Amino acid sequence: MLRYFVVALPLLVTAAFASVAAAKPIHEEGFVPIGGIEQWITVTGRDNANPVLLVLHGGPGDALSPYADSLFAGWDKDFTLMQWDQRGASRTYGKTGPSIDPTMTMGRMTEDGIEVAEYLKRHLGKSKIILMGGSWGSVLGIYMVHARPDLFYAYVGQAQIVNWQKNLSASYARLLQIAGSTKDNKTVTALKTIGSPPWKTLFPAWRVYHKALQVYQAKNATAPDASVRISQAYAGSVERERYSEAEDFSAFHFWAGRQPKSKEDLAALTLDGPLTKVDLPVLGAEFKIPIYIVQGSADLTALPELAETYLDSIKAPRKGFTLVPGTGHNPSATMVAATHKILLEQVKPLALKGGGPGPGSSK
Repeated sequence: MLRYFVVALPLLVTAAFASVAAAKPIHEEGFVPIGGIEQWITVTGRDNANPVLLVLHGGPGDALSPYADSLFAGWDKDFTLMQWDQRGASRTYGKTGPSIDPTMTMGRMTEDGIEVAEYLKRHLGKSKIILMGGSWGSVLGIYMVHARPDLFYAYVGQAQIVNWQKNLSASYARLLQIAGSTKDNKTVTALKTIGSPPWKTLFPAWRVYHKALQVYQAKNATAPDASVRISQAYAGSVERERYSEAEDFSAFHFWAGRQPKSKEDLAALTLDGPLTKVDLPVLGAEFKIPIYIVQGSADLTALPELAETYLDSIKAPRKGFTLVPGTGHNPSATMVAATHKILLEQVKPLALKGGGPGPGSSK
């Protein structure tokens, strides 16, 4: 049960979620005990009889809760949408602070995700839910469906990362190629100076690479990023500061394995965090649920050919690959629409056919 729950009605606060048995629309937000700490979730939908869609944000640490209302506008008609500020992200981080430092592991994050899915099943009376993840969330999503396929109708990945080291090497090579073809000698020299990955230290190699990535991702993507607006509830300076601090905290832990202790220590950080060791094929090629991947053709972080090769290599009851023209690593309006179409046409029928207990069930 939620210990702190704020309903979207002015000044109405209760210590636990109200029963949703008789409700049609649903809007709940609050902290839920997950993995031994309080973690922030929001649940929104126009009809709680709809399938539940759990969205795994990227980053790590880039919670979607502040932007979900605009990014997924209209989706609440077809799905009950669930946003989760993961361990080390946004309001969850605001609740715990850096005390969770030792728990920032791939295993613990996967267990957290499974606990969230189990909670949603119980609370909303569903036999299974749908899982969607983007970028970092696409890594976490694959770990979750491998561990507990019984919880999910299907998985949909956006900007799917497959193997962090291979993704990074392919990205570096593509940037070097593009910079060379445009006669950007300054960038070519900078990239050649740091050499191709793997890099032992986070700086200066990562800083040089990331600068080039930002410049050329912006130029390479002809489809603009999806337009998003921050929810007023998250717009205050304290919320923004907490969000930014959480981003840094999560990024350092998953890229470098730890937080820097000083400015001098920052320069000594190595690229040795859990994310740098991700290799999804090692988890196995057999999936018990449908797998769909939506990838931007202009993505320079998670190159589409790597994701497509990965999908080709796996076995699943159903699978599909959608390439969205002109889209980079961040979702464009076209990618959001394409993903929604897949969810409506390919995934929602599975959930409706699967049936399960109705709203308000204790199962």
